[in-house]
Amino acid sequence: MGRDPPVVRWLRAVPVPAALVVLVALSGVVLGRVYADPLLTRLMVGAAVGSVLVSVAARRLPSWLVAPLSVAALTGWTLLSLRLAASHAALPGGLGEVAVDAARNAIPRLLTAMIPVEPAPDTVLVPVVAAWLAGLTAAEVALRAGRVLLGYLPPVLLYGGVLYVVGPNAEPAVGPTVLFAAVAAAGLAVPGRRADPAAGDPVAGLPPAVRAAVRLRLVAATAAGLAVVVGLAALLAPVVAGQVEDRPVDPRRYVEPPQVESLDENPLIRISGWALNPDQRLLDVRTLAGAGDGGPPRIRLAVLSDYDGVTWRVGATYRNAGRVLPAAESAAGATTDTVRQEITVGDLTGRLLPVVPTPREVTGARVAYDPETGTVIRPEGLAPGLRYDVSSVRERPDLNLVTTANVPAGDAVARVLRVPDGAPEQLRRLATQLAEENGAPYARADAIATFLAEHYRVTADAPSGHAYPNLTFFLFGLRNGGGQRGTSEQFAAAFAVLGRLAGLPTRVVVGFEPKADGPVRAADAYAWPEVLFEGVGWVPFDPMPRPDSEPRPVEEDFRPKPEDPPPSEVPAPTEEPSATPPAAAPAPGRQDRGPGTPVLVAGGVGGLVLLVGAVLAVLAAMRRRLSRSRLERGDPGRRVTGAWRELTDALRLAGRPVGDDLAAEEVAEQARATLAAARASGPPTAGAAVSGAGVSGAGVSGAGVSGAGVSGAGVSGAGVSGAAWPDGGVDGGVGELADLVNRVAFAPGSVDAAQADRAVEVSTGYITALRAARSRWARLRWTVHPGPLRWRR
Repeated sequence: MGRDPPVVRWLRAVPVPAALVVLVALSGVVLGRVYADPLLTRLMVGAAVGSVLVSVAARRLPSWLVAPLSVAALTGWTLLSLRLAASHAALPGGLGEVAVDAARNAIPRLLTAMIPVEPAPDTVLVPVVAAWLAGLTAAEVALRAGRVLLGYLPPVLLYGGVLYVVGPNAEPAVGPTVLFAAVAAAGLAVPGRRADPAAGDPVAGLPPAVRAAVRLRLVAATAAGLAVVVGLAALLAPVVAGQVEDRPVDPRRYVEPPQVESLDENPLIRISGWALNPDQRLLDVRTLAGAGDGGPPRIRLAVLSDYDGVTWRVGATYRNAGRVLPAAESAAGATTDTVRQEITVGDLTGRLLPVVPTPREVTGARVAYDPETGTVIRPEGLAPGLRYDVSSVRERPDLNLVTTANVPAGDAVARVLRVPDGAPEQLRRLATQLAEENGAPYARADAIATFLAEHYRVTADAPSGHAYPNLTFFLFGLRNGGGQRGTSEQFAAAFAVLGRLAGLPTRVVVGFEPKADGPVRAADAYAWPEVLFEGVGWVPFDPMPRPDSEPRPVEEDFRPKPEDPPPSEVPAPTEEPSATPPAAAPAPGRQDRGPGTPVLVAGGVGGLVLLVGAVLAVLAAMRRRLSRSRLERGDPGRRVTGAWRELTDALRLAGRPVGDDLAAEEVAEQARATLAAARASGPPTAGAAVSGAGVSGAGVSGAGVSGAGVSGAGVSGAGVSGAAWPDGGVDGGVGELADLVNRVAFAPGSVDAAQADRAVEVSTGYITALRAARSRWARLRWTVHPGPLRWRR
């Protein structure tokens, strides 16, 4: 009998490749539901088509040539995808810079991105590569090896992984899942090749007894397989049905989003420093559109909603965002206008990005956004010369509605109504007095602002501080003893605390009020309070005195008992959990006339595991070599410096990098808090395993130890577990190390070998304690983290 026509042969060859393309492409459809643009879906569909077509085109080539050809095609498609995503997100920089940044940060940024996710190089890289690898592996196993059912495994794993990543952030993917099953069934039902009639019955030439035995065995095997399938269906169906209504797990909860540094967690303390350097050039602003009749718009840096009686904190949750930020509904009756500005960073440091509230689009900088406060950070930190454009919606509330509006209450606003324990009786009496004389919420807020504006003086040299004792001294201290004067820090903080005591939901905002386009200087920085009203939103108030006004004595309206001035506060650091690394993608399959399919699949996966293991082993070896070089080589001063760098590296690995502006004793306090927080939130046995084995680190600002306060690395697995320090345990050791570092910085040559040995012992003990208090995955990541090899030293 003759061969089938070419069209028939082509139709028989198409169904399986087409099914594989659709199965892989459906993963892009499902994942694209949490993206703000269809670009990601298109890129994944292209990866599905390209990977399968490469395998089909190279089907007659040796199997060992397919993987290099497909990887080359994958590289080209990936670079094209990154270029398209970078152009879509309007990211600056060349393709090489964008590709390196995406490869380094793709997974954490994908899992910490704000929903909906904007397609950007770092949010499309992993899905595109995973789709290509799944298509390549599926095509090689299904087409070359002829194992169609086994070839479905990579697309199924990819589809399941996509469903897990999407989690509860989108509606159930019922339609795509049904289509996935239908296409898979169709690919299995269509025969890949025509049966040869000449072959006849394969058991026809056997003796009757043997033929009957073979047919009986086939029937028995078929019945057994059917019984297994039916049994599994009956066993698993109730379990699967019971999970239908359950809310899926969100993997984003396992990855910590970008965090602000300790300097940014409470930027209110920077007001006094800026007030003493009024000519410092922090920003340059050029308004491109929307200034209108309202004059230069106010620029917001941070919103502080949490107060613990000692310090105000940002307490925001920032998610990586694209160029376009989520829009929020405007309050009823409010007038809005769009303001577009070009801002160039000068001497401003930290991560908080100054913007006009409320930002809607940011170009020229990669940002993370907190929708609750409308504030923005740049996770990489600000740098002089950074230029970005911001388009914001400026909202002006209707004052006629504000004067009669009520304030919300309940759990939804408990955070901005909370008054920490320990509020001085004088503050409570003053708040009660102002509230009793003014019933409506707006009247209470206006009375507090008027009281502060009429009774207190603004001075640039007032000490920083807004803890309860600081505010008590500011409000009730003797005028001739330094009381009743302060910067906008004390005015805003006092208003917010008195407002909460009077039942008003308040918060403090730090920002700038430029006089016109051009440089924004430190003199333009100030803090102001805001009050939340129902149906109106957050309304700013101005408790600052009018220029050239003479304050009335507080004693005319309130007579508290004077108190001694308190010391300035030092903000406590916040802890940053670490992220766990995700799993890698599968490897390709095998050819028709080579090793068996299981061998090829196992070999590919094994090779990938070996490659990853080799990379991790090399990183661990390089880390150990760096630690030995720091701790064992050089003169005593160099070893003390090395021990210091190991300790600060450990703080950075723990998610608590120290800043250049902190002195040794300040960072020592940060290290103590970091270890205490890690032990409190770490494994239950961590504290017992390293009892007494830790110190705290500190940074040296300026000369002496170059970069010691910034760069950080931990000693992986090294140290003395359970060491007992003779001078006070953990705290004593860290203080001793800070003293030694200061001696090296300011008195070179004054440290001997014994003191260097002590510094090494303190550093390794602290690192061991901090590392042991973390989870198993975090300790593994700590050991092989490449950061210490590249951080500035």
